[in-house]
Amino acid sequence: MDYALLARQMRALLEDETDTVACLANASALLNASLGGINWVGFYVAKNGELLLGPFQGKPACMHIPFGAGVCGTAFSSNETVCVEDVHEFSGHIACDSASNSEIVIPLHNKAGDVVAVLDIDSPHFARFTAADREGLEAVAREIEKVCFAC
Repeated sequence: MDYALLARQMRALLEDETDTVACLANASALLNASLGGINWVGFYVAKNGELLLGPFQGKPACMHIPFGAGVCGTAFSSNETVCVEDVHEFSGHIACDSASNSEIVIPLHNKAGDVVAVLDIDSPHFARFTAADREGLEAVAREIEKVCFAC
């Protein structure tokens, strides 16, 4: 996967949009079309003391996730990317789709550096996300942050 190209495509797609929902919707669509071996990609946004489901591509998903719960809540609370090779081995995993076997969740920040959302990508394959995927997806996430959470 050419993540440098994907980051440039993401920047070009989002650069003139000011609406967060529109940005996240197109970002999830581009990621879904670009990444192989995934079955869900989307966003959870911090709202009212929890993570609330945002724009996504895939099957219906959990709508509310407490901070610190599951892979998404853990990534949000720790402010660190969480990459899980086997979600069934992750203590407290929240199973929205039983077909998902691995997951990567990347925190997203506003201009002030506060975590305001997470990018969540699931795969039906075990150990789908490598160190190179992590690095590349974090670079793509920085492009999403620049536009979608510029305030």
